[in-house]
Amino acid sequence: MNEVTPDLAPGCHAAASDAVAASRASATPSVVDKLTIGGLPIARLTRACMTRLMLEDVALARAGELSRPRLLTSANGSFVAAYHTDPALRRAVDTIDVIDADGMPIVYASRLFCKRPLTERAATTDFLLDACKVAAETGTRFFFLGARPGVAARAAEHLRYRYPGLQIAGTRNGYFADAELAEVCRQVREAGTDVLWLGLGTPRQEEVAVRAADMLGGLAWVRTCGGLFDHYGGGVSRAPRWMQSAGLEWAYRGAREPLRLGWRYLVTNPVAVYYLLTRTHD
Repeated sequence: MNEVTPDLAPGCHAAASDAVAASRASATPSVVDKLTIGGLPIARLTRACMTRLMLEDVALARAGELSRPRLLTSANGSFVAAYHTDPALRRAVDTIDVIDADGMPIVYASRLFCKRPLTERAATTDFLLDACKVAAETGTRFFFLGARPGVAARAAEHLRYRYPGLQIAGTRNGYFADAELAEVCRQVREAGTDVLWLGLGTPRQEEVAVRAADMLGGLAWVRTCGGLFDHYGGGVSRAPRWMQSAGLEWAYRGAREPLRLGWRYLVTNPVAVYYLLTRTHD
């Protein structure tokens, strides 16, 4: 890539038009300021900053200034534990460009141990709405890839209704073999996609993002998003706001799906707490 610009300020709130103009003037991708939290390089980005970064990268990609899309994923306590116990996931995550704080435990750990802590949680389910709003205003084109058949399409329909003018270039379920990845990437490229939302679940989505990056020239972002489409097209509810703010969304999810998630959280939470307490610093 080209020479980078100074760090993207964590408090940025520029308008969409200003962000696009700035990216065209610099013709270089922004560097993202990071903290080490739980042993992971976590981006010091608010949701407003992430929206600006997305628009900057879209403008650069359309101008042919990005050699490959920026890869982004998000971290919560379960992700921290998986990173330290799953070597394949760790190899993939170590090549991803931006990891944001999806879980409140990540924010709390930064406030305990960092001089410049995170100012907010950048939950993917909330950020999608920010991204859809500015995408509808700027003509940014999304592709939804993941979940069960029909779920991504229903999520796209819901979000188009909510944000008139939003362009969803295409949707596809997440059931494809590794041998089909090149063809899937071709479909995404030829749809004129700017941002690919990749909801395959950890660790597959991170591994697929890394493998697909060189086959997705012309895109600005590949953004992993776990079960995001289920929230907007699959009837899966979120935890009450107070549980989200208190960092207890995992408990809500575990109670709703005890067989699938309850045991996972019982195993991963102690591991996550250990790394959050021992490997967090500026």
